[in-house]
Amino acid sequence: MSLANIEKLLGKKAKNLLDHTCKIPKERLHLPGSDFVDRIFSQSDRNNRVLNSLNTMLQAGRLGGTGYLSILPVDQGIEHTAGASFAANPDYFDPENIVKLAIEGGCNAVASTLGVLGMVARRYAHKIPFMLKLNHNELLSYPNKFEQTMFANVEQAYDMGCVSVGATIYFGSPECRTQIQEVSQAFALAHDLGMATVLWCYLRNPAFKTANKDFHEAADLTSQADHLGATIGADIVKQKLPVTNGGFKVLKFGKQTEKMYTELSSDHMIDLCRYQVANGYMGRVGLINSGGPSEGANDLSQAVETAVINKRAGGMGLISGRKAFQRPFKEGVQILHGIQDVYLCKEVTIA
Repeated sequence: MSLANIEKLLGKKAKNLLDHTCKIPKERLHLPGSDFVDRIFSQSDRNNRVLNSLNTMLQAGRLGGTGYLSILPVDQGIEHTAGASFAANPDYFDPENIVKLAIEGGCNAVASTLGVLGMVARRYAHKIPFMLKLNHNELLSYPNKFEQTMFANVEQAYDMGCVSVGATIYFGSPECRTQIQEVSQAFALAHDLGMATVLWCYLRNPAFKTANKDFHEAADLTSQADHLGATIGADIVKQKLPVTNGGFKVLKFGKQTEKMYTELSSDHMIDLCRYQVANGYMGRVGLINSGGPSEGANDLSQAVETAVINKRAGGMGLISGRKAFQRPFKEGVQILHGIQDVYLCKEVTIA
């Protein structure tokens, strides 16, 4: 995809998104690149097998060798119920079709559940990097609460041939401190066994949503979640794209300084995302943003816009599922390729 096509998909937002310069200078960041593992993680406490696992993901798919990641996540069968997730395309009740979409879509990895990956592991674990999602919030318990339960263990991921494990923590929820302890221990074991670690750093608390605004996607709150994720050993953090800021100020909790909002960020989407990158040790812990739900005809434009924001902010890529699998197979491949084309386009630069 050319820059002209990217600009066409961005429409009226093109100039604002492609010409912006961030408050935090890009020179302060540790940016993705072909040498990312050597430049960043070879200095860390990660063992050689973890470095190899990270490099395996970064060398796979259409983005292989760029330092960027495009990951297909399909754990929604548990998180959102299988029927609601796959009704748009029932082919994806079948785990093999999930993996086929990731391969044909040129992804660096496929992230899914113990059941999905385990069902096809012998056929595909050597063909595309596997990421086993360890915990989930299942929606059959009533009333539902913001609790992530371990569905799998790290040894099962290792035996299956996974190169990485993923987990979610609902920061801000009553259960989050237990989740922090569980995931920290799981990530330590994963590193011992040579697997990379990816943390879904999501916020969950009814108090974060006021009558006027939902701060679950505020830059200051989500960035602090990213920082906590980096603290417990995540190699990569997954976060929703921020759409607002000032959660700490409006909700009147936590600690903040005005410089967070005036010198380190602004109301521009790329500045909000740059603040997330900064909280991941200035990019040493890669930031991948989620692709969000499928909303129909505008999915490609929305996916490209999210990729532009993430890349220009200094992020490491996108982890996008529903926009790809809740549609016909060929259209899903087109969405994934569209995302990847942004990272392959040299004219889309770091802000």
